[in-house]
Amino acid sequence: MNINGVNVGFIGLGVMGKSMAHNLIQQGCTLFVFTRRKESAETVLSEGAIWCNSPAEVAQQCKYVFSIVGYPNDVEQIYFGEQGLIAGSGKNTILVDMTTSTPSLAKRIYEKCKEKNVSFIDAPVSGGDVGAKNGTLSIMCGGDEEVFKSVLPLFSCLGKSFSYMGGPGSGQHTKAANQILVAANLFGVVEAVRYAESVNLDPKKVIEAVANGAAGSWQLINNGKKILDKDYAPGFFSKHFLKDLRIAFDVAEELNLKLPLLELAKNTFDALCNREFSEQGTQVLYEYYATCLR
Repeated sequence: MNINGVNVGFIGLGVMGKSMAHNLIQQGCTLFVFTRRKESAETVLSEGAIWCNSPAEVAQQCKYVFSIVGYPNDVEQIYFGEQGLIAGSGKNTILVDMTTSTPSLAKRIYEKCKEKNVSFIDAPVSGGDVGAKNGTLSIMCGGDEEVFKSVLPLFSCLGKSFSYMGGPGSGQHTKAANQILVAANLFGVVEAVRYAESVNLDPKKVIEAVANGAAGSWQLINNGKKILDKDYAPGFFSKHFLKDLRIAFDVAEELNLKLPLLELAKNTFDALCNREFSEQGTQVLYEYYATCLR
């Protein structure tokens, strides 16, 4: 598929969505956008994106519509509302939700879309603001494989890895597993830095010494540097990470699956967000350790 001039919809222009929309425009797509606050769209509108007044209006203009919003209830609103994506979609429209949401909601949207001959892919992403800016996100997809394949040319504008994981909800389950791994890595980075400081090592040198060995990780290289710089700006909001951990924990509970690390991470980020760190990046976990765990 030649994507130059293809009408593509995009809903949600936050920390990640804004960069993703920019990348689609740069690759030649004609972008139709909607977000709750129009001022959030100013950058992409200045680049040639076209404003719509509702999700339904976006769907009416485009065969492909991407969404990435904050919480499952936001997803419900933009898909099931009277002016929502499903209401505005015609036959053969392809809707792609990149929000980290619940597998059960993804299945519900898939079934509702099927009733209208509309296709739906749940396609949550990993890579944070850096991956969104650089077009190097990892994209995990659930739905129908042939629909996934048809969206690959657009996914290639947004990420470097796109995986078909199975039926509806499978992308969300994969993202839950991803976030468990992220939590393990992030907690390890924070505790390693705290340990290094406590025994009078230079934590920067420690990170440099171990980064290319078995302990190396994205979290160590990227958030490790931010921690040392006391940079807590949100590449990924703590409140959104807590939401993701709760989704994974709720599924584990339904399965009667005991995951102690996941429970620790959920409870810690719950406490962290209650101490007014919720609007900062997940690397603020270091500050929580330093100031609250004494």
